[in-house]
Amino acid sequence: MRSGSRSATRKLTVLALAALMLGTNPGFAHSSRHKVEAIVAAYLRSHPDEVGQIVLDYVARHPESLRNLLLALARRKSGAAQAAGAGGAAAKKLARDRAGVIAANSDALFRSPHETVLGDPSGDLTLVEFFDYNCGFCKRAVGDMRALLESDKKLRVALKEFPVLGPRSVDLAKVAIAVRMQNPSGGKYQAFYENILAARQPIGVDEALSVAQGLGLDRARLERDMASDEVRATLEESAKLAAALHVGGTPTYVIGDKVLVGAVGLDNLRFAIASERARKKP
Repeated sequence: MRSGSRSATRKLTVLALAALMLGTNPGFAHSSRHKVEAIVAAYLRSHPDEVGQIVLDYVARHPESLRNLLLALARRKSGAAQAAGAGGAAAKKLARDRAGVIAANSDALFRSPHETVLGDPSGDLTLVEFFDYNCGFCKRAVGDMRALLESDKKLRVALKEFPVLGPRSVDLAKVAIAVRMQNPSGGKYQAFYENILAARQPIGVDEALSVAQGLGLDRARLERDMASDEVRATLEESAKLAAALHVGGTPTYVIGDKVLVGAVGLDNLRFAIASERARKKP
């Protein structure tokens, strides 16, 4: 072994022994143990060549260690595959359960008087989106929705305000529902929806109301409607549907009897829509 490697080995040994002593000796403070562990980690990061040489020297002197490592990796891979298999079974059960919930709540999901409709109101397929105006992934996905609406003239979109990110999100959802109440056709609502989701900074109620007012809506009426029974019923319905579908995050889409969780991307949405249309054909 080269002298540089021997020196590095000695340094690593001292650091490792110190970390071990701190980790096993209850008399040492918890914060001190983390300090030593941080020093060891920093040394490993800053001396990759020395550490690499130490590993090569060790494997050369103990070739059985490489075989043991490969066996350990094989066991880990096997365990991961078993876990994935179990997870696959759980995922299939969840999909079946969700399909049952969708069938039992079809009217509330696809034809609710409380939802906002974009696209063709009489479209041949309804895409449902649960979303939160403060959700970063929803902000990323708003372009996908715009592209779908522009390219698919037979698509009907049902938007469900699902404010899961705290009071600010709830307030924005109330403004949005008030916008829908004042603009049932959805044209101004779509502009509001895209404007708020396009914002890179947090939006407050006053700013959201200003956006709606800029679209030609009556601000005083919006403020009154925010406290209405309709707003309350809309939010309660979305929350109940999301709970029944085991939806905890946004965006979440419902297409046919399937649920797509997350910002899955335009291509995946188009594929799911095409698949559902093909499934519905006689």
